[in-house]
Amino acid sequence: MKKVAVFPGSFDPFTIGHEGIVRRGLSVFDEIIVSVGANPLKKNYYSLDTRKAMISKVFKNEPRVKIDHYEGLTVDYCKRHGAKYILRGLRTAADFEFERAIAQVNKALESEIESVFLLTVPEHAHINSTIIRDIIRSGGDASRFLPDSIDIKYYRGEET
Repeated sequence: MKKVAVFPGSFDPFTIGHEGIVRRGLSVFDEIIVSVGANPLKKNYYSLDTRKAMISKVFKNEPRVKIDHYEGLTVDYCKRHGAKYILRGLRTAADFEFERAIAQVNKALESEIESVFLLTVPEHAHINSTIIRDIIRSGGDASRFLPDSIDIKYYRGEET
């Protein structure tokens, strides 16, 4: 049976930390669905379509990575797509506490779905989408925190 994981998040923007988790996750899973959460209550910097396009560009040569989006509960999305795993990255102890609570609720909602955590590599531990978004919004050069396959101008909306 194929091991399918969902890597959910807002990915606003998608960083090298996210990319690292997905690429390392491919050694554990047969397929990873990077699914952008479409939360109408959350104000995102980039549109859903832009975020999906950015991620698609990063993994254009990796057929085992699929890009999608969803609304609602992650466990419901997993069930609809036959995914038995939720992949999450951990940078800090605070991340662990937050993710542990979510994983326990998800387990209570859907006992067949496991949460799997990968520790972020040390050189990516400080990278956080909120901080990177602020750098971009302020006109700074955030390229060192973004995947190589995407030009910073793309993130700034200067080219598509």
